[in-house]
Amino acid sequence: MTMLTPETTCYFRRYGFCERQIVSPPNPDLGIVVVIPCFNEPDLIGGLESLRGCKPPTRSAKVIVVINSSADCPAEVRLQNEATRKLTAEWMDQQDERRCAWHLLSFPDLPPKRAGVGLARKIGMDEALRRFDRAGATDGIIVGYDADCRCEDNYLTAIEQFFQANPVSPGCSIYFEHPLIGPLPAMAYRGVAAYELHLRYYKQALRHAGHPHAHHTLGSCMAVRADAYRKQGGMNKRKAGEDFYFLNKIIPLGGFGDLTGTAVYPSPRPSDRVPFGTGKAIRAFLDANELNTYPFQAFLDLKQLIECLPALYKLGGRFAGENDVSSPGPLRTFLKDQEFAAVMKEIHGNTASEDAFRRRFFRWFDGFMAMKFVHHARDVIYGPGKVEKEAERLLTQLEIDPQSCGRPTIQTLLRIYRELDRGGRANFVQAAGGGSGEN
Repeated sequence: MTMLTPETTCYFRRYGFCERQIVSPPNPDLGIVVVIPCFNEPDLIGGLESLRGCKPPTRSAKVIVVINSSADCPAEVRLQNEATRKLTAEWMDQQDERRCAWHLLSFPDLPPKRAGVGLARKIGMDEALRRFDRAGATDGIIVGYDADCRCEDNYLTAIEQFFQANPVSPGCSIYFEHPLIGPLPAMAYRGVAAYELHLRYYKQALRHAGHPHAHHTLGSCMAVRADAYRKQGGMNKRKAGEDFYFLNKIIPLGGFGDLTGTAVYPSPRPSDRVPFGTGKAIRAFLDANELNTYPFQAFLDLKQLIECLPALYKLGGRFAGENDVSSPGPLRTFLKDQEFAAVMKEIHGNTASEDAFRRRFFRWFDGFMAMKFVHHARDVIYGPGKVEKEAERLLTQLEIDPQSCGRPTIQTLLRIYRELDRGGRANFVQAAGGGSGEN
């Protein structure tokens, strides 16, 4: 296939950033494209070697690296990117493309107002869409990864098997663990443990509240089908948080999953390359020796709202306003700010069953709206909480003893939360009975 389909042509007219970058035709059995943004990264080869060591999937795979920088970036960043480009080009020339094809894109002069990880991911993911479209593979899988990540050797096969086993799923979040020991100072690993606990606590607290969109949203640990990527308008151009906003367009499609049969290992290094995220959080922890998170009470408030949905559906056109919601004041004031009465009228007017009402409600009160409320509750009402204390509060609500893996510390709590994310309560109970400590 040499021409893009009308649907993909329309996508690029509306959302495209640049023209086609890879001229050679794709393999006809192309199944997976891994996209790696790379900015000021000295260890890209380590991330590529980890992918090269993966067991090959049944369909062919391709890796697209997007080395990128702003037109006004510092000279030292430009020098590092150029050194990385040369080294990576030499490395790719030595690879056997029968296992996996490799391609290197370089964008050293991106517009300063747009340059960043979102645009870099978009360039690579858009190119992946072109490859799949030309191969006639609308079910192809576009995978997000980062230049400083490592992965298990079943990474590619596990992704392929997930989508084979879940044919209607538009995407998945891939299990991850930050390294907690290594050559960095001990405080850096304490910082990354605190940040990972914050991420896992947020997901589990949102799930406990009953929100159906409780998934991790890390750009280095995600995979989506090419057709879902196109239909939802592709990746955005945000300088940070691009993964959260992108996946919150994919998750509401339904069938989004958590892939826990493999693992990605993101880097634990402190960094200031993006305004927030892992590197920034570790640096903040090093400055303050602690990490705050969202107050658990905010999720309990949200849980009350979600439990009210059957009653709200039964009210129908009689819904009078936020006072009809049996929930605390912080939630009522938030809903009033969001013009909840008008939203409820619209939802009721377009649904004929409680199931449809619920689906439409969560299309409005999606992952972004849930995050917005939690921020409101923290900033206006409750204030932040220490990550280990809030994580303990949630475990108590889940009837899990925070001391199951030893004295409650950031590290032991993280062990519990990792097991909850990996396999749920049953696996946690089994694993927690085996001992304690702070490994």
